[in-house]
Amino acid sequence: MNNGHRGSSRRRRRLRRRRQLMMAACCLGLVVLVLGTVLIVKKVKGTDDEPVEVAAEVDVANEEPEDGTTIEVVEPEETEETTDETDAEDPGASTQSEQGASVNVEDIVNASNVGENSTTTYGIDVSKFQGTIDWAQVASSGINFAMIRVGYRDSTTGEIKPDTNAKYNMQEAEKNGIKIGAYFFSTAVTKDEAIEEADWVASYVAQYPITYPVGYNCEGFENSTSRQYNLTKDDRSNIAIAFLGEVYNKGYTPIFYASKNEMASDAKWNTSTICAKYKIWMAWYNQDSSNLATGPSAGFKYDMWQYTNQGTIPGITKKVDVDVAYFGYNGTETAKDTSERATASADVEALMKFTEVNETVTAKSKTNLRNKPSQGADSKVMVTLENGQTATRTGTSTSGWSRVVYNGATYYAVSSYLTTDLSAPAQSAAPAEQAPATEEAPAQAPGFKTKFTDVNETVTAKEVVNLRSKPSVTDADSQVVATLSAGQTAIRTGINNEYGWSRVEYNGQVLYCVSSYIKVVE
Repeated sequence: MNNGHRGSSRRRRRLRRRRQLMMAACCLGLVVLVLGTVLIVKKVKGTDDEPVEVAAEVDVANEEPEDGTTIEVVEPEETEETTDETDAEDPGASTQSEQGASVNVEDIVNASNVGENSTTTYGIDVSKFQGTIDWAQVASSGINFAMIRVGYRDSTTGEIKPDTNAKYNMQEAEKNGIKIGAYFFSTAVTKDEAIEEADWVASYVAQYPITYPVGYNCEGFENSTSRQYNLTKDDRSNIAIAFLGEVYNKGYTPIFYASKNEMASDAKWNTSTICAKYKIWMAWYNQDSSNLATGPSAGFKYDMWQYTNQGTIPGITKKVDVDVAYFGYNGTETAKDTSERATASADVEALMKFTEVNETVTAKSKTNLRNKPSQGADSKVMVTLENGQTATRTGTSTSGWSRVVYNGATYYAVSSYLTTDLSAPAQSAAPAEQAPATEEAPAQAPGFKTKFTDVNETVTAKEVVNLRSKPSVTDADSQVVATLSAGQTAIRTGINNEYGWSRVEYNGQVLYCVSSYIKVVE
């Protein structure tokens, strides 16, 4: 036990000596380090007796050694510090390879969004068949929106064609503060054709602010001449859904249009499937429209109701479809394509079918050349064609108008006042330019030289025609007394084939109208 104690004492003494030696060595090393630092600093800073030797500044990258070789200096690339912490915490972050645009959040939250709301709004739907629309007058009526037909697929050839007044209507509706929607008349027979139609529509309207929905309109599919005649209900519905889905993909709100009877109980369309995803625009006439704000019960949910096709509104001379939408918008959308667009003009021939011809004509006496084929207040006389002066006739219509090119401009004239016989002498002045006569045959109205052949037949207007106090459209004394619309009748008592006028009795008055605007009631 005692030998072990002495051995332990010796070991403790040896350990103390080792620690002392180590401490001494550390102190000595520290002293050496301090002295070395002082010497280095003194050498660098120098003293008053020993000036500092400073090397000249050298642009190493441009310095050339004496042997003519060049020195290439490669500077290290700046690197951005990265971390894997985000990917580790949110695996979804690694899938977001695309970077969004830089935005100011305040600009977003303070922006005026064009959001949909539940306001009941009122509008019309139009096409080229409403003729040239005065949109300023339409706007004065207070309507909120217009659904504008932009095109259709030809029911025979299958070719997609634009409505010839679509761009003019969108342009003028926008200009007058009316919000715009659009629709397309489809005869697609496959889903691929429906997608083609939707893509065409999206491209066609891209430069216009389409705020209201873009509609799919398909009618007449049960006619044996229709391209869609052999399609089943499922076929038609799937085609419609393909169109609506593509419209949505293009950034517009889709809406499906059909009549109430076609949609009720899934009669002609899979309405329950379509309305589960898309808005419904229902046509249902002759219903109680005293409470448009709620609309009648149809047995299915609908979002827009076309409640008549017999509306009248300032600025449109034809009957028009009238709609109520059970939604509205807080603002107006901007166009998808904001590049400069061309100014659109109205198609003045939209309501007429012209047969193309190419022949030289002159006036039988003299005739007015107008800016549109109409004698209405919006038709202007641009120039007068005299007998012996010639124009090129490029088209004739069944309604009695000719399209002519005169001095490089296109005009319109009443066909019965023109002749292709360029050697024919001038006839006596046409009724519009005749001076009053002192005596007339008993069958004639006092003051007229126009000779009428007596007839007795019931007539109606092909569409609408002015009934005038005199057989003239330029005589200041010739006043429009009444208008005769299709379905209304008058008794024709005389006809003048030379100048194209008819004498009629209407509401007990003897009046005059252009013969080509009326037809005999069978």
